[in-house]
Amino acid sequence: MQDRQSVLPVPLFSAAVWMKSLIASLCISLLLVSGLAAAAEFKVLVVMSYEEENPWVKEIREGIETVLRSSSEITYFYMNTKAHREGGPGKAEEAFALFQSLQPQGVITADDDAVTMFVLPYLKDKTTTPVMFNGVNTAAEEYGLPNAHVSGVLERAHVRESLAFIKQIVPSIRNACFMTADVPPGRALRTQVEAEQASYPVAVAGFHHVSDNRRIEALGPSLDAHCDVLFVDSLEGILDQDGKAQTYKEVFPLVQRVFNKPILGGNRYQVEQGAWAAVIKTGQEQGELSAEMLLRAMRGQAETGIPVTRNSRGQRLINVTALERGGILPRPAVLHGATLVRQQP
Repeated sequence: MQDRQSVLPVPLFSAAVWMKSLIASLCISLLLVSGLAAAAEFKVLVVMSYEEENPWVKEIREGIETVLRSSSEITYFYMNTKAHREGGPGKAEEAFALFQSLQPQGVITADDDAVTMFVLPYLKDKTTTPVMFNGVNTAAEEYGLPNAHVSGVLERAHVRESLAFIKQIVPSIRNACFMTADVPPGRALRTQVEAEQASYPVAVAGFHHVSDNRRIEALGPSLDAHCDVLFVDSLEGILDQDGKAQTYKEVFPLVQRVFNKPILGGNRYQVEQGAWAAVIKTGQEQGELSAEMLLRAMRGQAETGIPVTRNSRGQRLINVTALERGGILPRPAVLHGATLVRQQP
């Protein structure tokens, strides 16, 4: 009996200590949760024109979160207009309902469709909430922007720099052709090329808007005969033989088959998925700049409004797999400072 009494206090004491530790842990957890909630200085709604899995959208999201993660509770909405452009207006209506429900202190929108379908009909001059766009290809003045509460970041391809870069890789290049889907970003790129082409290191031999695979196949002989290099961008949404909207990765093999010469892209994923090279623009830069502008506006540091800006940073990218396939061995000086990537399977 004495042995039992001497043993009993130990587990009772351990249980009491365990209970106290559990209560302390729960209190700490609650304090941490409340601290995180208190750290969210702002609620921000981000409306993306395209699909959540779009590589450009992922880059923009990275840039936004780099700036706003520590200060804001961020809600994302995707309008899916690359795959289902006809559903865009309905998605914009849903985005506005979400805006009314959330009552955010600020809004970020990505690419032209979110501006034309969401910002202009629902927010511009109808609220005082700061709105910052990014990835917009059309001149801001055409949208009546900026105004007292809407501004943002224009997206411009580094065309001149990309053409100069590919000419260093393949010095025999004398002219370039362009191909995009027949969508607002593609038409905006054409406007940019027409305005800049006098300063390009090669001649512009043609610009082609395509809507389906049959058009790409029909263009093949002409491209092969008249173009030394093909600059492709905004190929998403081109229809296949069954009328299904395709991703860049799905369209590119056909482009590559009909044009077996150097191909340039405008974005990292386009080079990783088949283009030979590019001086790329990045979604991260678009996201960061627009988030920084929004943060200034939400904190009242831009009483006179924030001017529209544009991307400026470029990064040289080379698809080593594509160059090997084309039998091209660049001079070491050309590779200096460039990022080398292997083509994704």
